[in-house]
Amino acid sequence: MNVTGKKFGHPDTLLAEFDHWVVLLRPAQVTLGSLVLLCTDEAERFGDISAEAATELKFATTRIEEVLTSAFGYDKINYLMLMMVDPDVHFHVIPRYERERSLEARAVSDIAWPGPPDVTSKLDLSDGEFQALLRDLRARFG
Repeated sequence: MNVTGKKFGHPDTLLAEFDHWVVLLRPAQVTLGSLVLLCTDEAERFGDISAEAATELKFATTRIEEVLTSAFGYDKINYLMLMMVDPDVHFHVIPRYERERSLEARAVSDIAWPGPPDVTSKLDLSDGEFQALLRDLRARFG
């Protein structure tokens, strides 16, 4: 696994694995269900991913959206490719919510709605809440 995957907790945060992409639960949850979609090709520029990875990207994003819809019924979804700190091609996947959602009977809000997400902020989830979210999303990805 590349350095970016390790930074985002791979293999502990792994939700799904495709041929050229992995989906990780983002350790710092910006909004409920924030993910990292990471290319496993050796590429530090989006234009350098393989044709196969580019093709598979549609399948991976479709699956992410199916899972996050079933889990939380998000209102919008943001795919952010910032690439300022972590070198490997990846997206921060931030589901967006107009209204509160629940996690373990706790109300969780998207405080930046309807503006752009603040990827430097994070929800104050307990380890138990994070682990419950990880288990639920893993089960949904299958």
